[in-house]
Amino acid sequence: MKQLTAFVKKEFTEVCRNNRLLVCVILFVLFGIMNPATAKITPWLMKTMSSDLAATGIVIADVKVDALSSWEQFFKNTPIAIVIFALMFCGIVAAELQKGTLINMVTKGMPRWKIIVSKTIMMLTLWTGVYYLSYGITYFYSEYFWDNSIASHLGFSSLGMYLLGIWLISLIVLMSSFAQNMSGVALGVAGGYFVCYLLNMIPDASKYLPTGLAGFSGIPMGKAVPGDFVSTIIITLVWSMVNIVAGIKVFDKKNL
Repeated sequence: MKQLTAFVKKEFTEVCRNNRLLVCVILFVLFGIMNPATAKITPWLMKTMSSDLAATGIVIADVKVDALSSWEQFFKNTPIAIVIFALMFCGIVAAELQKGTLINMVTKGMPRWKIIVSKTIMMLTLWTGVYYLSYGITYFYSEYFWDNSIASHLGFSSLGMYLLGIWLISLIVLMSSFAQNMSGVALGVAGGYFVCYLLNMIPDASKYLPTGLAGFSGIPMGKAVPGDFVSTIIITLVWSMVNIVAGIKVFDKKNL
């Protein structure tokens, strides 16, 4: 256990040294601010454009925004942040394999499963921190400018994008056990997501796919209820656990 704890600390030290932690914090803070800010300036933008468009015969009605407008931006922008986060960590194993640092650890008696578990713990902890930092900023400014009480089940709805991020992290772990470089991991993760995205187009298939978590965006607007996503949550969590366990098993037998 001490060995695992030490390696987890090493992973956090590494993300601090290579500025990934700083970049993640800045990125998600900016997204958190951008969500209510975009909603706030939308009426002004529409008013500015209306005079120019009026000459062409296009009339823009007055645009009213509220807290729901801010949360719409949150669910639109967060997937972009998730993709950037995933790309930043696709090389978390491959980079060390190419440097040879993992080989040295294994030859000195470091169990391989501890390597994967420590990196998984670091990514999950970092993801949880920066995601809910962005969520908290959006919540604060949405409450300050408008009133969050008009949005239904905000706390529960935040689980959608959060669990999607966890699933992508589990894909990174799985693909890292197969691929030898960052590009191979990125292609594997992108391929897994793209296949689920295509399958999501099949009627009623979304409730059985992690990509169906995007439907959580309808909960604050009253277009969906938490009960609609029970199966999606369970399948995503089980799938994520299977990916991580499979990644550990494959990496344990991998020729370094």
